[in-house]
Amino acid sequence: MLSKPIRILQMMAGAAMATALLAGAQDPAPAATPAAAQAPATPAPATPAAPATAPAPLSTFVLTGPLQWLPPATFDAGPFGKLSVNGILTGFSQFQNNSVPGDDNAQATLSNGQIFIQKADGLVQYYIQAGVYTMPTLSVPFVNAQNTVNNFYGPVPVAYLKWQAAKNTQFLIGSLPTLMGAESTFTYQNFNIERGIVWNQENAINRGIQVNQTIGKYLSAAFSWNDGYYSNRYSWLSGSATLTKGPHSLVYDGMGNLGQTVFQTTSTPVQNNSYMHVVIYTFTKGPWIVSPYFQYSKLPTNAKVGVAKGTSATGGAFNVSYAFKNGFSLPVRVEYLTSSGSATDGSVNLLGFGSGSAGTTFTATPTYQKGGMYVRGDLAWVDATNFTNGDVFGKTGTDSNQFRGVLEFGFIFGNNIQK
Repeated sequence: MLSKPIRILQMMAGAAMATALLAGAQDPAPAATPAAAQAPATPAPATPAAPATAPAPLSTFVLTGPLQWLPPATFDAGPFGKLSVNGILTGFSQFQNNSVPGDDNAQATLSNGQIFIQKADGLVQYYIQAGVYTMPTLSVPFVNAQNTVNNFYGPVPVAYLKWQAAKNTQFLIGSLPTLMGAESTFTYQNFNIERGIVWNQENAINRGIQVNQTIGKYLSAAFSWNDGYYSNRYSWLSGSATLTKGPHSLVYDGMGNLGQTVFQTTSTPVQNNSYMHVVIYTFTKGPWIVSPYFQYSKLPTNAKVGVAKGTSATGGAFNVSYAFKNGFSLPVRVEYLTSSGSATDGSVNLLGFGSGSAGTTFTATPTYQKGGMYVRGDLAWVDATNFTNGDVFGKTGTDSNQFRGVLEFGFIFGNNIQK
C-alpha cells in the first residue's frame, strides 16, 4: 500500500538533488560551509538557536550530544518550492583486538556522504535524505558503506511527505526514522560514533504513516502504523510521548507487532516479532547533557515463526557529555544489557553472545568542532558474560571482551552566515 508513495519520493530525491546542485552552482551567495551533528529517534532538547538572520536548522533533525548542525542553504527551486539543503562528508577508521573471522583488526572507509533536502513551509512539505552511510555498532563486525546501503535501507534511507494539518498537528507518510530509543541510526547524530548494544535491539528505519501532535506547553506525542524492522509487512504500532519542562525531559517510547512473520533479512531480524518499551530522561543545562534510559523488549513464543521459547532483553545506558571551551567536549556512555533463558532451553540468541548472555560496554568520545569541521574518536570496550563459546570475540569466538579505537573526521555543509 505504501510502496508507491515511497518510490515516488525516491524519484523526487534524484530530481531534487539535481535541482539543488544546479541552483547552488548558479547562486552568487557566499559559499557553503559546515557545522555538525544529529541524534536519537525520540524528541530531544532543541539545538541552540541560529542568529536571527540565518535560516533555521532543518526541523526534521533530532540532535543530541555535543555536535552542532549548520543552518541550511536555502533557495527557490521552482516547482519543488523553497528548499533547505545540508550535506555531510565523513571518513572513518577503526582499530580493534580480538576480531572475528571475516573482520579485520584495522580498516578505514568513507562513512557518510549524504545530502539532506527539505521543503519546510506550506501545507504540503517533504524531506529527503540521500547518499551513502555506515552504521558501526559495538560488538558487531564492521560493514562498509556499499554493503550497508545495499543490505539495509538503500541510497535514500529517509524520504517522506508531510501534511501540516494544523499548527500543532502533522501527518507523515514514507520511509521514517523510528520513534524508538535514545540513539539514532547515523554516526553524526549521537553522543558516540558507534551505536551501542542496547540500540542494536531496536529498529532504525520503518515505512509507514505517522502523526505528530503538540499538546499544550510541555507535552508532545507521536503515533505510527508501520512495518517495524523494515519488513514491508504493515502490522506494527509505535508511539512516543515527551514531557519537557526547563532543562528536563522525560520520554516514553513503545512499539509492538500485532502480527507475526517468518520473513527475515539483514534489516529484518527475528526481533521483528517482538514488542519493546523505553523510558528516557534527559537533563540539559550549560555545558552538561545527562541522559540515562531503560529498555525492555520481549520476543514471544511462536513456533510458527521459529521462536521455540519466548526471550526478553533488559538493560539500559547512561549517557553524559560535558562541553569544554574552544570547541572541545567529552561524551561518555556506559551500557548493560542482559537476556533471559540459557543455551540449552531453546531461547533466542538476542545479544549475539549466546542465549541467556549479558554484555557491558564503556565508550568515551573526545570531540573537537570548529565551524563545520569536526574530529572525534571512540575509545570503546565491550565485555560479555554468560556467553556461549563460539559466539563472542576472537578467531575461535571464545574471547570475552573487545577493545576498539575509532576515529571520525568530517565536514557538514550548510549556510555560512557571518555576523
